[in-house]
Amino acid sequence: MRIGYNPGTRALCNASGTASARRYQACSLFALCFTLTINVTTRWVRTAEAESEQRAGGTGLTGESKLTKQLAFSASLLASGSGYTGPFNTDITLIFKHVVTNIGNAYNPNTGLFTAPVRGVYHFDFHIFGHGSTDPTSAVLVKNGEQICTSYTRQPSGDQKASNGVSLLLEIGDVVFLRMWANSKIYDNTHRHTTFSGHLLFTM
Repeated sequence: MRIGYNPGTRALCNASGTASARRYQACSLFALCFTLTINVTTRWVRTAEAESEQRAGGTGLTGESKLTKQLAFSASLLASGSGYTGPFNTDITLIFKHVVTNIGNAYNPNTGLFTAPVRGVYHFDFHIFGHGSTDPTSAVLVKNGEQICTSYTRQPSGDQKASNGVSLLLEIGDVVFLRMWANSKIYDNTHRHTTFSGHLLFTM
């Protein structure tokens, strides 16, 4: 919003050649007061617009509020080498040890858990790899103990890969991780076939 002083205001005051010096001074004072009022109003409008943008999540956010919006991680299953995880006779939490990105440090490579630091909508995706076998290659994404979505494949020979993804509304402290089902196995090596990733889409 832009408001400017209209030069015509002062022109009207000077229009009469017979105006006394006192009237001229009064008109000049009026014009000055009018200009000051406009400047104060303009500053108030700009301040209000900036505050509105900040409440809406615009570029006015700085410092800690801005940092909470920068959350993303990506990791692969094995820290080094190659080999299978599983099969086991019970479900296990998959721990993705090779961290590629962990902006915000919400993912813990020691436990395999992602913990939401802010309330918002997050997107997660995961890819699992295996070779042909009677044992399936499977993983399920879990939120606070609740099974959300599954990736599963089983074939007798050849390479196999399965993927899935989901967007979730998380509260502060909610935990998301991948679980491998009992009697399954997952392969990974230095090519990073098996990965788990997530990022914050927006806060709420």
